[in-house]
Amino acid sequence: TISAPDACGRYLGRVIRNLNVQAATPDWMKRRLERAGLRPIAPLVDITNYVMLERGQPMHAFDLDKLDGAIDVRFARAGETMKLLNEQDVALQPDMLLITDTKGAVAMGGVMGGFNSMVTNTTQSVFFEAAYFDPDVIQGKTRLLGINSDAAFRFERGVDPQLPRDALEAATKLALEICGTAATKVGPITEATGTLPVRACVDVHADRAVHLIGTNIPTPEISAMLKRLQCGLKESFGVLITTPPSYRFDLNIEEDFVEEIARLYGYARIPVAAPQAAVAMVPVADGRRNNARLRRELAALGYQEVINYSFVPPAWETGLAGNNAPVTLANPIASHLSVMRTSLLGGLVSTLQSNLNRGEMRLQLFELGRCFLSAEASLAAQPERIAGLIYGGRAPEQWGLDHATRSDFFDVKGDVESLLEGFTASMKPLTDHPALHPGRAAAVFIEGKAIGYVGELHPRWQQDFELPLAPVVFELDVASLTQAAKIRFSGISKMQAVRRDIAVLVDQALPVQACLDAVNSQNLPGLVAFSLFDLYQGSKLDSGKKSLAFRIVMQDTERTLTEIDIAKVVDEIVKVLHEKCGATIRK
Repeated sequence: TISAPDACGRYLGRVIRNLNVQAATPDWMKRRLERAGLRPIAPLVDITNYVMLERGQPMHAFDLDKLDGAIDVRFARAGETMKLLNEQDVALQPDMLLITDTKGAVAMGGVMGGFNSMVTNTTQSVFFEAAYFDPDVIQGKTRLLGINSDAAFRFERGVDPQLPRDALEAATKLALEICGTAATKVGPITEATGTLPVRACVDVHADRAVHLIGTNIPTPEISAMLKRLQCGLKESFGVLITTPPSYRFDLNIEEDFVEEIARLYGYARIPVAAPQAAVAMVPVADGRRNNARLRRELAALGYQEVINYSFVPPAWETGLAGNNAPVTLANPIASHLSVMRTSLLGGLVSTLQSNLNRGEMRLQLFELGRCFLSAEASLAAQPERIAGLIYGGRAPEQWGLDHATRSDFFDVKGDVESLLEGFTASMKPLTDHPALHPGRAAAVFIEGKAIGYVGELHPRWQQDFELPLAPVVFELDVASLTQAAKIRFSGISKMQAVRRDIAVLVDQALPVQACLDAVNSQNLPGLVAFSLFDLYQGSKLDSGKKSLAFRIVMQDTERTLTEIDIAKVVDEIVKVLHEKCGATIRK
């Protein structure tokens, strides 16, 4: 009987009495078993192994005299144990299928027989079994028990449910040939059935098969191929309604049948044709940059690219990035790399520390990578950022330059400004970033939108990372840098440029950027450049004041500027600085 019909779809058994188990296994069978990697043991065991290899159906032989009462296929009950053929005692779990008699388990269904019911050299009568077990029930049991089983290897991958009867007949024939005597009696096959798998019909469209394979195969030829596969076949309005045979577990969808059609047709007969498609050129906006160009620009500035893990220690996120709700990993690759980064800064400083430990005292590093917003935000928000770091001397050690001069904030600021070329960009003091020195940091803006920062590492983090000097770092949003910048072009003027310098007094707290923005926003005719070239703060000035010296470059493409034109532009600049910045001409 089968008490677990969903787990065991078919169970067949046959009793054979009065066998001569002292008979020797034929040499031809021994050789075949050994060539297949199996060790000959005893005639009845060798027969079941041989049938398994020949037919693909695992079988088992019980000593009939060691069985008590009828066979039942059921799941294990709480507290049950049994001893397997390999003499391993196992505690049975509720999801383990058992073959039992009235006393208890005699085998673990689809895995291994029991020690107490195995055939020996004193066996006279045998009970052969052949069954179909659901693969889902058998899967994982050998791994759980830590054993190897040829039967489980096959059952967990699927065995033909129509095969057990043929296998049982083949085993009976071999048993009679090898171990049969004049007194041998063969009993009938007893069969119990549970829930057997039903192979569903699959619609195979001949025109779709031809399209996927890429060559014209007549529909009658496709039908003949499917019949050679022993598939049930009906044709309806150009659709081949196909039922795969019970042993072809790999034929489930239309594409599976198309693969078989291609195989039977012959891969060598399928012509090789290059795909043809019209690919339109996608317009790219002038001034747009991609990630590769950003990498090349930084490499040209002397930076070397590094690639760090996206997994970082929680202390970096809460400290360096000021993020108290990072994305936490459920299964980190290392205990200390347990959160996802929202900033590239930690990886760069860690790389610097590693290089310093190996004697490298001058470094320019950058990384372009994806960051992950805090757990409170959507995980789909994964912006790309580009970050850089400079540490040590401004120039390599050489005779022509003073290599002792250290790189500072303004070196990195210049590199960032080169990346911002073509954008309406500005910088403002940044005092509240947890990773940066409050007096040596600036926020970077493009058209009023904050896109990143540049600054010197905070002394606290310099101490935590055990760095002799504080590196200068920057981090910018890649999407803002790769958008189309404004293309500015003008013809080369034949007229000579005119330069004038002015020095003004302003409040010490006033940022220089305010003066630059005030003048540049006027779009004065003929003004080519307005920039700062000197800053003076000292005892010769009034308290709370500083002196700023600006360079004014003027040029006209059509004519030579007169003194009146020049004076007009200079006066307008002085006026704007006075009205918007409170500046006065220094005398």
